[in-house]
Amino acid sequence: MSTTAELLKGAAELFPDEVVTSAHVRHFELPATGSDSGSAAGGRFALITLDNGFDHTKPTTFGPQSLANLNLAIDQVEKEAAEGSIVGVGVTGKPFIFAVGADLKGVELLKRHEDALAIGKGGHDVFKRLSALAVPTFAYYNGAAMGGGVEVGLHCTYRTVSKALPAFSLPEVFLGLVPGWGGCTILPNLIGAEKAVSVIIENSLNQNRQLKGKQVFELGIADAIFEGADFLEQSLIWTASVLNGSVAVERPEIDRGEGWDQAVAKGRFIADSKVHGAAPAAYRALDIIAASKDGDLQAGFDAEDTALADLIMGGELRSGIYAFNLVQKRAKRPAGAPDKSLARPVTKVGVVGAGLMASQLALLFLRRLEVPVVLTDIDQERVDKGVGYVHAEIQKLLGKGRINQDKANRLTALVTGVLDKAEGFADADFIIEAVFEEMTVKQKVFAEVEAVAPAHAILATNTSSLSVSEMASKLQHPERVVGFHFFNPVAILPLLEIVRGEQTDDASLATAFGVAKKLKKSAVLTKDAPAFVVNRILTRFMGEIQNVIDEGTPVVTAEKAIEPLGLPMSPLVLLELVGPAIGLHVSETLNRSFPERFTVSPNLKAVVEAGKRGFYVYDSGKPELDPEVAALLKQGDVVLTEEQVRDRVLDAVAQEIGLMLEEGVVAEAQDIDLCLITGAGWPFHLGGITPYLDREGVSQRVNGKPFLAQGVASVPA
Repeated sequence: MSTTAELLKGAAELFPDEVVTSAHVRHFELPATGSDSGSAAGGRFALITLDNGFDHTKPTTFGPQSLANLNLAIDQVEKEAAEGSIVGVGVTGKPFIFAVGADLKGVELLKRHEDALAIGKGGHDVFKRLSALAVPTFAYYNGAAMGGGVEVGLHCTYRTVSKALPAFSLPEVFLGLVPGWGGCTILPNLIGAEKAVSVIIENSLNQNRQLKGKQVFELGIADAIFEGADFLEQSLIWTASVLNGSVAVERPEIDRGEGWDQAVAKGRFIADSKVHGAAPAAYRALDIIAASKDGDLQAGFDAEDTALADLIMGGELRSGIYAFNLVQKRAKRPAGAPDKSLARPVTKVGVVGAGLMASQLALLFLRRLEVPVVLTDIDQERVDKGVGYVHAEIQKLLGKGRINQDKANRLTALVTGVLDKAEGFADADFIIEAVFEEMTVKQKVFAEVEAVAPAHAILATNTSSLSVSEMASKLQHPERVVGFHFFNPVAILPLLEIVRGEQTDDASLATAFGVAKKLKKSAVLTKDAPAFVVNRILTRFMGEIQNVIDEGTPVVTAEKAIEPLGLPMSPLVLLELVGPAIGLHVSETLNRSFPERFTVSPNLKAVVEAGKRGFYVYDSGKPELDPEVAALLKQGDVVLTEEQVRDRVLDAVAQEIGLMLEEGVVAEAQDIDLCLITGAGWPFHLGGITPYLDREGVSQRVNGKPFLAQGVASVPA
């Protein structure tokens, strides 16, 4: 039987590049508290501080060597506790960071089930020693705590949390894992199954929603909460009071009956609605929570070890880590972006149009750049409505306490509207149009803007499918036109497709990327190809769904066929969100470019002509096919099964992505995945889409090769 130290030594050899966390032990006398505080001090106390030696921008993680360091620190305090030379042990983190869990870079390197098992077991063996010490243990959540960082604290006897703590979560299910170092087992036994399911399942599957310090305390995860400024000092005073009995920590009784079972059932319902059985992590976590009802912690830890190892060796986790790395790293260093030193400053922004999209853009530029923003439109009423929208949104932010009165006044003063483009744009550095999606309209707008804008101004278009090069072709300076395609809702979806036209120069492109960064968007460089990335893939995807419906497959079968992918919404609900008229327009645009692959559905055309906003009505609270739409549908007699529909749709998507990569629409398959994750909300467990197509053998079947090399989003060879 291997010892913990041997397990961790073996794991550390597999991961030579670990950023190692130290576990420093220091001692001091606790302050005297309580009725007799005038007499003796509170006793000698050992504090373990987790620190990787970097500032808060490189959060503290647990790789094998880091766990070994914590294990050594516990060796020391265990001996001191047994001797009676200390009264308690605390664990805290470096400034702003407690600890953010397992080092995922190490997890990526694991190739064998037994190595994965060793990581799970190693974490448990170290952490559970904290609850076995001869003295009480305390976790002081001073800053960000996630995953294993949360779990090391759960093994302690007591916990305090800082009011200033910005992010606290068990995000494992979001990535394709389970909280595997005690989270699934201890948390429900501490705060009850219902609250634990909310933290472990619901928050994770809602785009990894974070808790703040106050919520951590209200949920009962922490026993006390203190201000950030003197958090550690107050925590130690409280610790002394707990140890001398002047403060008693009371926790509510846990419902281990029907309430526990109902919580697990609710968790399964949430998982079904989010991933439709497509990703195993949530279900494995719920199985462990269900089995933890009797309070047998060791049985729970063993189940966590097995689940962790199984999931580490599965495709969903590798896709999840790959997707996480795309969003955290690749999105911050866009492939193909010019040198940022070429970017020009942007001190004023012009927006052509004052409709809803243009107003949303104006608000975003205003909030992020904090420079003057001017809107124009064809009549005063529209201009006033657009400016009014921005002003109203600023008031909402003020009402919610997101900005103070000074900032609200400043932002309100910065946004204006004029009818005369010459007046509005004469000193603008960046002008974006958001007018009707029609080439002649956009060319006319750009000609008018070029005539009045300064020579250095960038002319950006928010087109979703039209050619940027054609739009710029009649201008005197086409080199300053760039595609700047946002996704709706603008404030929420992070993707920005930056399109390089045939004439676009590096300075204009660099300025566009600089602005994107200030807007806090994930920018991806795309070639000026029809519908760019997201709309081209989604239109092919939706087009194939529409084709099988037109040919005779029932709507419900076509929709259900896609459920195993675990997408955020079904294809026809997505069509409703986009708007059938826009969907039809994009399919017509792509049909003109690629008639052999992109069809224009006569049924979709009929739905648009009838003025319907979608295929469904929601009278019963859930989507049902609108009888009026059903009456419009003209279908053939070819009825496919769900599996046949799914194969056809995935084959079409794999073919389209293969062609896009051949055409050089983006630099690599990774950019396709980044676009689908950040622009269409496609799940992390698919890795966007290409890892899933590789895993299911679709890429090989359609293109004769996978999109990604072995080990990029899969277990290394």
